[in-house]
Parts: sequence; structure tokens; C-alpha cells
Amino acid sequence: MALVNRDDRIGLRTASYHQRGASIMPQGILPYKYEEEKTPAGMTSLAGLPLYLDLACALDIPKNIARHLNLRPSQGWTDSQMVLSLMLLSLAGGDCVDDLRVLDTDEGFCRILGRIEPKASPSRWRGGRSRTVPSPSSVFRYLSAFHTDDAPQRGAASIPQSSTLTGLTHINRDLIASIQRKSPSFLATVDIDATLIETAKKDALFSYEGYKAYQPLNVYWAEAGLLLHTEFRDGNVPANYDLLRVLKEALGHLPEGVQKVRLRSDAAGYAHDLLAYCDKEEIEFAVSCPVTDAFKKEVRILPSEEWKRLDVHREYAEVGYVPNELAHSKKGQPYRFLAIREALGQPVLPGMELPFQTVLCEGMQYKLRGLASNMDWAGDELISFAYERCGKSEEVHSILKEDLFGGKLPSGNFGENAAWWWITVLAFNLNTAMKRLALCGSWVQKRMKALRFRLINLPGRIVEHARELIIRLVKDHPSFALLIEARGRIMRLSG
Repeated sequence: MALVNRDDRIGLRTASYHQRGASIMPQGILPYKYEEEKTPAGMTSLAGLPLYLDLACALDIPKNIARHLNLRPSQGWTDSQMVLSLMLLSLAGGDCVDDLRVLDTDEGFCRILGRIEPKASPSRWRGGRSRTVPSPSSVFRYLSAFHTDDAPQRGAASIPQSSTLTGLTHINRDLIASIQRKSPSFLATVDIDATLIETAKKDALFSYEGYKAYQPLNVYWAEAGLLLHTEFRDGNVPANYDLLRVLKEALGHLPEGVQKVRLRSDAAGYAHDLLAYCDKEEIEFAVSCPVTDAFKKEVRILPSEEWKRLDVHREYAEVGYVPNELAHSKKGQPYRFLAIREALGQPVLPGMELPFQTVLCEGMQYKLRGLASNMDWAGDELISFAYERCGKSEEVHSILKEDLFGGKLPSGNFGENAAWWWITVLAFNLNTAMKRLALCGSWVQKRMKALRFRLINLPGRIVEHARELIIRLVKDHPSFALLIEARGRIMRLSG
């Protein structure tokens, strides 16, 4: 009998293991194992995501994409299929173009995705191939159509423009108009705020924070919870650069039915042309103003009885401070300037640099902020209204960059990244419409984490029976009733 050494015996056992399957050997510590389906089973891990397709059709998003974009993408993919696939990828939790491969392997969901254009044949959806969503390579080619090589030199503060991006702004405008028709709002409080997207892209420019970044400027409609407009910018562009033009463009996107407009902004919005325009158009505003030496001087001479309690830590007072003639309204009255001070818990050491302005009053060191407004509200009410912007703007930025895929840019080209950011904005507004129009109630305030856990990432089986497409969830799943109610509301929206 031939002798077999130890290494050969190990090799024989390994070969036998692969031939007989994994049942004879545990895969891990716990008593379970993974196996791959031998045939398509119609399973999906995104049983709730088709609800967003329902709503997108009810709000005419596919039609608006086809009307405003005409990029003629390759391999048979339409503009609607490209843009909607990326919106769905963002909502599902993907954060890069390559994650489309994961979406395409969800066999059950892809069956439903093929029904988004009922008149289109499955072969057209697949582009003559076995794919149901565009491949990463085709998406990169599509995004490249949004980039223009004749953009101005971006070493200085400039904002490259692309005519193809205009189509995305029109799609967003029409989406907002559709939502307004379903759930009208007569007041529009618009919050202007910029955010930084840190990046290692070679052509990205350094921001004021000292790192490479892009800096989109967003205009948020507070009452509707929608992003009214955005402008993708390089990191070195000042936040207050050409702000009046952006505001005018955003106001041009307001739908019919809005009767009153208010503006909120940080100190970047304290621009005399912007405030003069608001006053001329009878737009009420509450804008943070710079805490200059002249402002501090006026604060120091205020008598103690002028200060009113705002909360446990803060006080406020009206400041008779007019920096120049342009700080007057068209009626000749000066804008209101309010000072908000907060006592520091410990003294400021000599040479210490703080990230905020301070002032010394009556031997006490205070943190100091300023607010300019043309509104006649009580001071505490006006300050509360102005500060509502702060937390909400940061939350919106977090949703765009972390909950959706806006924080991970796909390219080194400015135009491609701008299109990616705009598609993130469209996904954000579609999700807002889902919460407000279809889910309602406590869902309006929920973040994507809760939506994915309770609504989107649901296991289900796709069954075709009697020419119907059926999504089956497990028995007594707590989200089943939610899906049925939401679909009913969406169906009524399209009526």
C-alpha cells in the first residue's frame, strides 16, 4: 500500500469537501450556513423600494426627466432610467456608482423595475443585455455629458456652468410644483446655507477650512421640507459670492400658490444688495450680521435695563446701530439690529483665540451674536424664528451627505459631481414627498435610517400570477399595513 504524506491527505479531504458540499464542515462558530440559490427565486431585500417608484410616477418624475433631459445615453438606456436608477440607489443606501451591481443582483426588485415604463419592452430596459439597471460604466459615460471642458479657470472664485445641469433644475422645479398641487403651502421661508463636502479629488480646491472640498449652496423651503434650489460650487468660492442671483433663481422655482416669502441666512446673507432686494420685493428677512468693532461699541454702551432675558443663559437687546445708509428700508426706516449675548462660564485667557466673537460688558465676558431684520416681531420671537434655520440646515446637509450618497462624489470632473449632487437633491425631495404625502403622521420627522429599517429594506418574494405582479411579505409583518395604506394614498394622488 502506497504511503500518503500529511499534505496529500489534507488535499484529498479538501477536494472531497468541495465535491460533497458544505454540510460536512461548519462554516463558522454558530450552527448555520450560507448557500447560494441554484435558480432565480424572485426574492428581494428591497420590497418597500417600489413604493418610491409608485410615488415617482404619481408625481410625473419619469415624464419630467424625459422632457427636460435629452442626453441620448448609450446602450439604449433612457434619461429616465438613468436618473431614476441613481435616485433609487441613493434611497436604498448605495453610496457609489459601483453599488449599482448590488442593485442589479436583486432579482426580485429588478422584475418590478422593468415595469416603470409599461410601454417599453423588457429588452429595451435591459439594453439588449441581461442587466436591468445601467452598468457602472454606462453611468459614468452618462454623467460625463454634464461636464463641459470649456468651463472658466477655477483657480479664482468662479462657478462653472453647464447647460445640461439646467435640465436637472427644471426637473426639480416641476417636482416641487407637483408636490405643491397635492399639498399646498402658502408661506415659503427659504433658508440659504452652504455646506462643505471634503474630498481628495485631484482638481478640487481648498476651502476656508483648509482642506480640499466642494461647497454646494442650498436653498431650503422650510414649510414644505424641500430643497428649492442648489448650486454646486468649488470649495474656494465664498459662501456669499453672487448670493442675490442664487436667491432670484430659487424664488423663480417657487410654485403657484405661495403668497408670502421670508428669508433666513447666516452672516453670508448680510449683503446690502440682497437685503435691498428683499426690502424692495417685500420679502421679510432675518439674517445674522457680522459682529464688527462698531457693533461691539454699540453693545457696550447699552444700559443694563435694555437687556431682556431670552432663556436661562442668553439675553438680547435692540441695538441702535446703522452701519451706513444702505441699512435703511425703502421707507427710510433703519433695519432692526439685535444683539444676543451669552455669559462665558470661564474667563478668556490672554492670547486665546475663540471661534466666536466676544465682548466685555460691565466686567463680564460675553459671547456675542448679531441679527438684522426688517420684521416687526417681538425680539424673542424673531430670534427664535431666525435660529430655527441653524439646526434644520445642518440636518438637511447631513441627510444629503450621509443618509444619501451626496457626500461621496464619483469623479474628478466638476460637472459630473454637480450632476451627482443634483440627483441627490431629487432623491431628497422624493423622500420628503413620500413622508408627507404617503406615510404621514410621525413619519414626517423620521430619517433614512428608520425608513430603510421599517419600509425599504424588507424581505419579500416577487410572484407573477394571472398577469399580475405580486410582492409577498412574510405573514404578520408589521410593515404590511403601512405599505398598503401608503399605496392607497399614492393612488389617490394620481387621481
